[in-house]
Amino acid sequence: MFKSYKKFWQNIFNFSGTASRSEYWWPVIINWVLAFILIHLVESLLGHSINDIYTWGDWSIKTSSLIITFVVWIAMLSLRFRRLHDSNHSAWWILIMIIPIIGDIWFVILMLLPSRANDYD
Repeated sequence: MFKSYKKFWQNIFNFSGTASRSEYWWPVIINWVLAFILIHLVESLLGHSINDIYTWGDWSIKTSSLIITFVVWIAMLSLRFRRLHDSNHSAWWILIMIIPIIGDIWFVILMLLPSRANDYD
């Protein structure tokens, strides 16, 4: 679990190569749990939603959360590319998520497929 998460951050800008199912799903689960905990912690400390801006401190917290969100988004994008390569699919398959509901379901199925020998290395 921790090895997969460490590898996730080490390969933040690696859009080629592969990522196994465990290398994909552990960071996804850990990021969801961390986001849930941190958002609720910050909101309880602030006393209001993280999206409400009443002071300069609120503005800096909101800006920091947006920067963190962007960095994690880039890391997740590269991880998704690598996972698609590992299941022998082109990274262009990520565009399937544009289709509402069905695209998301299909993408999850793609992420669950086993590793295959591929031509993307």
